[in-house]
Amino acid sequence: MSRKKIKKQKKEIFDSYYNSSYVAKLVNYVMLHGKKALAERIVYGAMDELKEKTSEDPLKYVLAAIDNVKPQIETKSRRVGGATYRVPVDVRKERAKALAIRWIVQSARSRSGKTFQDKLVAELMDAYQKKGNSIKQKEVTHKMAEANKAFAHYKW
Repeated sequence: MSRKKIKKQKKEIFDSYYNSSYVAKLVNYVMLHGKKALAERIVYGAMDELKEKTSEDPLKYVLAAIDNVKPQIETKSRRVGGATYRVPVDVRKERAKALAIRWIVQSARSRSGKTFQDKLVAELMDAYQKKGNSIKQKEVTHKMAEANKAFAHYKW
């Protein structure tokens, strides 16, 4: 009998402007201290700025940037005998989406620049072009999984 509790799937949220779950999740990751209106202003402002710079649909641009950052494989710690191994496992699509958005927002926060909106635009553009810190984070995750491929038989 498994001890793990089966979790119910949460209802997916959509933002009101673009009707996208990706943008809604991005707003929630940008939000600090419950100030959702400010987070929405930053994200929608960044998307407007993207539209001006690229003259393309900003939603398409954001979705492509997030897809470029999504990891396919990661490592999880497994304790076997007395040793702990980093075992490569496939990433669920919900977790991949969450990791990608989290990495984009963290990379944008660590950038130097004037406003967070400018930093977010720059990071989204870099992610779209497959460069920048968020892409580097994905590559590090993939390299770690590749290096620990020998422990794949511990996956269960």
